[in-house]
Amino acid sequence: MRTFLHTDDGVTIDSVYDPGAVVYDASRPSAGDLAFVVAHGFTGDVDKPHVRRVAEAFTRYGAVVTFSFRGHGASGGRSTVGDREVLDLAAAVRWARELGHARVATVGFSMGGSVVLRHAALYGEQGEETGETGERMGVDAVVSVSAPARWYYRGTAPMRKLHWLVTRPEGRLVGRYGFRTRIHHREWDPVPMPPVEAAARIAPTPLLIVHGDRDGYFPLDHPRMLAAAAADHGELWLEPGMGHAEHAAADELLGRIGDWAVGRAG
Repeated sequence: MRTFLHTDDGVTIDSVYDPGAVVYDASRPSAGDLAFVVAHGFTGDVDKPHVRRVAEAFTRYGAVVTFSFRGHGASGGRSTVGDREVLDLAAAVRWARELGHARVATVGFSMGGSVVLRHAALYGEQGEETGETGERMGVDAVVSVSAPARWYYRGTAPMRKLHWLVTRPEGRLVGRYGFRTRIHHREWDPVPMPPVEAAARIAPTPLLIVHGDRDGYFPLDHPRMLAAAAADHGELWLEPGMGHAEHAAADELLGRIGDWAVGRAG
């Protein structure tokens, strides 16, 4: 099923729902009502092969909602590189609830990894229900893969290139025509909550932090800072030989993440 969702600030978000292929298992009774909402990395979109591969892997554990962040693919608007994207994720989580899923786990990669942290912190603070309809806004488990702990990091060559792409007019042209990613020209104002602060606010929602020891974008101090902020309610997996985000996430790792989410969200 494919549709365009509408965010609270009026942006259309290209979204896909896969009902999953979960067979009832008495040892995992909650798997059937679980939905994974997958938040891709910067320059990804719902039709990219690496995003589809992740979605297919998670259909063995529950239903899956994938979507293109604003400014990416067929979605409207322009990318704010992790700021207003929290509204895109909120729309996707709301859709998963509307489709009847009592339990929702968000799984984000790189930029998406920072967005799932902020979403869980911000919407968790609003409580389990909000508004006249009693609509549930929070999630039941959060997985952040290859995410930064702090903003404006330029300590690696890939991140310096990314900052050029985002901050320079010629870089934004490359983003538009080379990566199908339309990037907003305005700087953040105000600066959004840093991921490390968000990680500290997610409790009691279960949080899994996943990071490769060969990540070329963010070195290991990033996941360790996130895990320290999360304290007892967080879990850290440092994956030997893994690089960055969806491209580097092996099928075996995605399976372990699926099992973790079923167990924690259930």
